Amino acid sequence: MTPRSLPPSGATTSPTPAAVAQARFWDRIARKYAADPIADLAGYETTLQRVRELLAPQHSVLEVGCGTGSTALRLAACTGRWLATDVSREMIAIAGEKLAAAQLPLPQLHFEVADAEAGVPGGGPYDVLLAFNLLHLVSDLDAALSSLLAAVKPGGLFISKTACLAEMNPLIPYLLLPLMRAFGKAPHALIFDAGQLRSAFERHGWLVEAVERHGSTRKDFRVVIVARKPH
Repeated sequence: MTPRSLPPSGATTSPTPAAVAQARFWDRIARKYAADPIADLAGYETTLQRVRELLAPQHSVLEVGCGTGSTALRLAACTGRWLATDVSREMIAIAGEKLAAAQLPLPQLHFEVADAEAGVPGGGPYDVLLAFNLLHLVSDLDAALSSLLAAVKPGGLFISKTACLAEMNPLIPYLLLPLMRAFGKAPHALIFDAGQLRSAFERHGWLVEAVERHGSTRKDFRVVIVARKPH
């Protein structure tokens, strides 16, 4: 990692036991994950453009579950400060390598190992909270949404893109994924649909402003939710 990708001083979170297990899984597959192409690149680009429209140069952003940093590297130039976190040290190491290789002028971007469910990293609260492909991987959705509320300033935004596994062919979440988990080929995952996800947001005080699907194919089970913390 270069100095720009080191965690800012004072940021501390202790991972939960579930996060430790998740970290082991993602550390093991991180290099393969980084090498795999994005499944729906057009849909991902649509999501990036939508998020870009919601960001401003004065915003401070916390991204949880940043993976190898692809989204942060694309969008951090639009903001004042961007802290991108992931529970996997190997994912963060790859993100740092990508930042160094890109040679982009992004002094506002920092990568840090942190558990999204263990509290708010130092420097918060933030104007915008961003989570791509994370909420179905947390150990407790309600606890995560409640905890993350504290990470955002009053009036701030939470933008998430989440796989709603209950909308897939039932054989995938209820048969294939358990088999894959048994052989260490898949992480723990929660099964819910878009309606259940929206209800969970609202139960914990988030004001849902938009529920969108950006996929370029006819069937898209990845749901984008834009929610605001009340003033």
